[in-house]
Amino acid sequence: MPTSQQIIESKIFSHATVRVRLKCGLTALVLASLWTIFFLGARGQVDIGRWFDPCGFKQNYNLPCPTCGITTSAIYFSQGRILKSFYVQPAGGFICSILAIMLFFAFFTAVFGIYFRFLGSFLAEIKIKYVFLVFIIVILGGWAVVFARAVAEKGQY
Repeated sequence: MPTSQQIIESKIFSHATVRVRLKCGLTALVLASLWTIFFLGARGQVDIGRWFDPCGFKQNYNLPCPTCGITTSAIYFSQGRILKSFYVQPAGGFICSILAIMLFFAFFTAVFGIYFRFLGSFLAEIKIKYVFLVFIIVILGGWAVVFARAVAEKGQY
């Protein structure tokens, strides 16, 4: 095989096994489907509101719940309106950014068979309890922003 067609094993890249490529392909397919649903929802071709009932917390207390605005944020993100996505719900914009990065790496690995070594070491060192803790902190931080905005709007009336 000519050298130009070989994947050079390096500190950054390695050749992905068939199993890894299949997992990455499935991940990329699921994430791309999710973005497609949000994109079609933004165009009015899919009724996303039908899948999610009105927020009971907001109806009872007239204040936004911790995840209020994440779907709207994801719709803006899928339209390419990234700053608007972060403005509507910072946690939603952050989560969408992480999912977009995951989609890129999963697609790249599935299609080209090139695995990024730093991902393997990063994922091996990460603990699920820390991922959960960071997720909770991000959601609460986004809620704090949305909550403060809602309280400020109520004070204007």
